[in-house]
Amino acid sequence: MTTLLGLSLTGRQVLFVGGGATAARRLNSFHADGALIRIVAPELASETRALVDEHGIDWCDREFESADLADVWLVHTATGDARADRRITAMCDERRVLCVNASDGAHGSARMTAQTRAGDVVIGVASDHGADPRRAVGIRDAIDAMLLAGRLPLRRRRASASGRVDLIGGGPGPLDLMTVRARRLLAEADVVIADRLGPTAEVLTELDPDVLVIDVGKRPDHHPVPQDQINALLVEHAAAGRRVVRLKGGDPFVYGRGGEEVIACRRAGIPVEVTPGTSSAISVPQSAGIPVTHRGTASAVHVIHGHGDMSPSTLRAMMDPEVTTVMLMGVAALPMIVAAAREHGIDDGLPIAIIENGHTPQQRTTRSTLGEVITTAARVGVRSPAVIVFGEVAREGLLVPDPLSEETVR
Repeated sequence: MTTLLGLSLTGRQVLFVGGGATAARRLNSFHADGALIRIVAPELASETRALVDEHGIDWCDREFESADLADVWLVHTATGDARADRRITAMCDERRVLCVNASDGAHGSARMTAQTRAGDVVIGVASDHGADPRRAVGIRDAIDAMLLAGRLPLRRRRASASGRVDLIGGGPGPLDLMTVRARRLLAEADVVIADRLGPTAEVLTELDPDVLVIDVGKRPDHHPVPQDQINALLVEHAAAGRRVVRLKGGDPFVYGRGGEEVIACRRAGIPVEVTPGTSSAISVPQSAGIPVTHRGTASAVHVIHGHGDMSPSTLRAMMDPEVTTVMLMGVAALPMIVAAAREHGIDDGLPIAIIENGHTPQQRTTRSTLGEVITTAARVGVRSPAVIVFGEVAREGLLVPDPLSEETVR
């Protein structure tokens, strides 16, 4: 029976006997663990030599000697000669030094594992009797796929002395457009403070029943939890030793007030990191077949939100035929935006596209022009959430039409 131990080799001597391709495949993992590596081999394979040069690894260009085992914690032997590897393994046993015999995994006192990692959790797969690397790798990959999907219980079960906050960008909505890191962090969370948009409804069903979920989602003209109170919630729960996830739609730093939340955590001494998400400013137009930049049409993007007045920079951007202006949270402000643009002399023929509920089955695209968009939007009943695109990229027919695309209203 093999007992699996999580051994720390940081700052400890590890001896590689043999410098062939097998050693090259394994050197990086030992180096990443912080081991003090020494190689004894008459010659090195080219890939091993490259790693020796890159990492400054000590190499003795000679045959193995028993004195090489002095002060060594672990030996990896892969000489290419099975009898020599067995002899070195026996010497290690006599001196109570752990040994990986790469030529016969069943006869060493230690074995390499096929590893995967999820945050601070390291999972290793090894065979109990006999070495079967492909089988171990296959099982490792299956576990890894479940970790990436956030389908394994990664939450800590022991109280932590210090909590932390992770700001996560959930992307435009579909669960499979979230990043791998975001899914893993959600699986580790004790507390989730969630917005209304993004993948919130779907992803929350995957959490453990005892995960505390706090809804701070904003709706038009309805902000039940002020931003300073959200900041206080993040600090309060993390200070109590909990892993806190702040789940947002899109990207936390694109009109998500993520910067304010990072500042609040850092001022309180709370560890905080940001995991980016795909911004709706790019992904929602894409879902309607609209590239925010397109060679020969638009070379720059200007992103605004609908909660403020039209700035001079926005008016200049809308005047520039090579700039795409993308407005988030702008349905209610559309009449004001259009009036300011027309007053500034922007052409009534400027193409506009309004994409509602992007990346959902309810997605709808309304195409119009600056001079007609208010009438068109009222006629079809445009509602939030929606992304509004101003510029030549919004002109119908820019790309070859997709017959399977979502409903388009003109």
